Amino acid sequence: MDSPKSHAPSLAIVAHDQMKDGMRDWARRHEKLLSRYRLFATGTTGGIVAAACPGLKIKRLKSGPLGGDQQIGALIAEKKVEALIFFVDPMTALPHDVDVKALIRLSILYDIPFACNAATANLLISGMARK
Repeated sequence: MDSPKSHAPSLAIVAHDQMKDGMRDWARRHEKLLSRYRLFATGTTGGIVAAACPGLKIKRLKSGPLGGDQQIGALIAEKKVEALIFFVDPMTALPHDVDVKALIRLSILYDIPFACNAATANLLISGMARK
């Protein structure tokens, strides 16, 4: 028999360097709700969130620029991630902008919710938790 956790919705979280503190703070505010999800994160973001929210189980992938963004993309393509929260820094030129665009494209292609700020992420996790 499957455990209840095996049917938990899956969520990937990523944050650009200047947005990692915001992601940490957002995760702290929503730790109880996030505990209902199977969580994936790029390496650095996952480490920061895990340190702030030790009760969360987070599958950490590689750092974004080292391939973590592509790993998240593969999980989306394999339908192992049902939603993506990516706190994008709107004020800094992005050296790996093509990786961001690839994740946006995959989110559109596979029709999964994509949140790029806290306000949208709040709606996303609240809505998914009601299913």
